[in-house]
Amino acid sequence: MMQKRRLGRTNIEITPIGLGTWQLSEGAGLNKYFWSGLSKDVVDGIIKATIDGGISWFDTAEVYGYGRSERDLSAALVKAGIGNGDVVIATKWWPFLRRARSIVSTIDMRLNCLSPFYIDLYQVHNPYSFASVEAQMNAMADLVEAGKIGAVGVSNFSAKMMREAHDVLMRRGIPLASNQIRYNILARHPETNGVLDTAKELGITIICYSPLEFGLLTGKFHRDPNLLQSRPFARRKIMARRIESSRPVIEVLEEIAAAHGATASQIALGWLVRFNGDTVVAIPGASKPKHAEESAGAMKIALTYEEMDRIDQVSRRK
Repeated sequence: MMQKRRLGRTNIEITPIGLGTWQLSEGAGLNKYFWSGLSKDVVDGIIKATIDGGISWFDTAEVYGYGRSERDLSAALVKAGIGNGDVVIATKWWPFLRRARSIVSTIDMRLNCLSPFYIDLYQVHNPYSFASVEAQMNAMADLVEAGKIGAVGVSNFSAKMMREAHDVLMRRGIPLASNQIRYNILARHPETNGVLDTAKELGITIICYSPLEFGLLTGKFHRDPNLLQSRPFARRKIMARRIESSRPVIEVLEEIAAAHGATASQIALGWLVRFNGDTVVAIPGASKPKHAEESAGAMKIALTYEEMDRIDQVSRRK
């Protein structure tokens, strides 16, 4: 099992793999184009499997069902016998058409949805806001100083914006803990747009969402493309257009997986959280308990340098 890592330059420790909980949004609003609703029993099973597998942290957001994901996560953790402080909880403020003052005015609502759990990491969900980066980071710093949250993160920030957020927070004596971005074997733009290099320079953790490209990296849709028809519209479209171009990558993942008695998705996750040292962590989702078990199992697989290099080379061509 991989050792825990520090979240940025904070004192928070997390496993290299967490659980993303967008799928707990109950299919509310626009979320329905990505995720169908899950029963409470399935949600409870996913959270228990995650904990039993050794994963120590969970990522959710205000906009994931407008509090539904946060509430369902909290309830399932309590049902699993988990108390405040036993796991790390990350959530996000939705900035679209809002000003920085809403970061402070809505925090009690987030805490209420997650009760009895504390917010260890609070993130700005994307860069589209009426507020400047400086105003947002100062509002976040106010929450840290008030004891409302433990650490500050951002999501979908460019290298320039990430550096600005870091500089503003450092003037308050607070590190920028993380930047949550889309990054996986088939989406390697953070390696060339400055985000990954800046994170390494400043000691900021990169949290990868969609680390399995909405399930494409499992390989099951390559084996049976008809499975796509049962997926929500947006996910179906994202995957369908990349089935053939990604097939050489899947073939390599499955070959390496066979050597480890693993699955393609476990190899994809293992590569992602090892290839850049301790800088990168991942938050795969799960719509069934077995998905969570599989993700947790990825932390037990030790890829060789040769295997990681082979994956690197084949995926750079895509």
